[in-house]
Amino acid sequence: MKACVLLAMTLAAFVANDACAQVPTLPAGAKTHWVVDQTEEVVVYVLFDPATVADRLPPNLRFITIGELAADGVRWAGEHVTEEPSHGPWGISFLEVVRMGTFMIDGHAPDWPQDGAIALWAARVAPSDSSTISYPGQPFLLLEFWFPDNQYVAYMRDKGHYATYGDVKLRQDPDGKWSGSIRIDGLSVVAECAPTGPVTGGAGSSGMQTFFPPNLSGVAGIVTVAFAGHQIQTCTEGSSWKLEGTHALARGVPLGPSTFQFGYRLVGGAFHP
Repeated sequence: MKACVLLAMTLAAFVANDACAQVPTLPAGAKTHWVVDQTEEVVVYVLFDPATVADRLPPNLRFITIGELAADGVRWAGEHVTEEPSHGPWGISFLEVVRMGTFMIDGHAPDWPQDGAIALWAARVAPSDSSTISYPGQPFLLLEFWFPDNQYVAYMRDKGHYATYGDVKLRQDPDGKWSGSIRIDGLSVVAECAPTGPVTGGAGSSGMQTFFPPNLSGVAGIVTVAFAGHQIQTCTEGSSWKLEGTHALARGVPLGPSTFQFGYRLVGGAFHP
């Protein structure tokens, strides 16, 4: 898939272009408050077989499939289904490895190891019943949310948020290339990204997302985030993502070139149904 197609896909999913660079206002009633700033991350889209994560899907949600997007006229989805017809029933997700200068929930920050970062794997979803209540921004199911600090994971779960431990790192090499990794039992992810070309997004970009915890996780908190200032570069063709192991993510298929994103500010809040 061409870089321009994936870049358009990234912008559509993460960024709504506005005249102002202000972070959108969160709904009232949040039980906790998130602040994220000075961000640098590598991001890739991953196609996945919904059967591999069916136990994580709450009954009030359904996965959005590539075939559904193709039927709705999304060009990249139509092109992919034409090339890989067996992927029509598959879902679409994003995987990102992020390091940041600030990550705080209610004023409390993780204890970062050297090159420490977080990683999240999230799938596009929609309400299983279209008449049910809607949530701000685009909805995602948080399939995984890894932190390299066990105590902070416990803190988040005490707050009602989904997180698990993972050895996650992201660093910039002397040649400017970014190297990321995720290591847990049953999964090894290695990412390399050399940003190239023009920077898009920036001052005029903002958006909102809502993240649902996985089913049977023992966590009820739904997190809505609002952000502004995403700047995006495409990674060169030599960049790569390697997913290995027995974990469901390792069975996914990275889609097209990845992107390097940076410079945005994010605020969030947890809402308990």
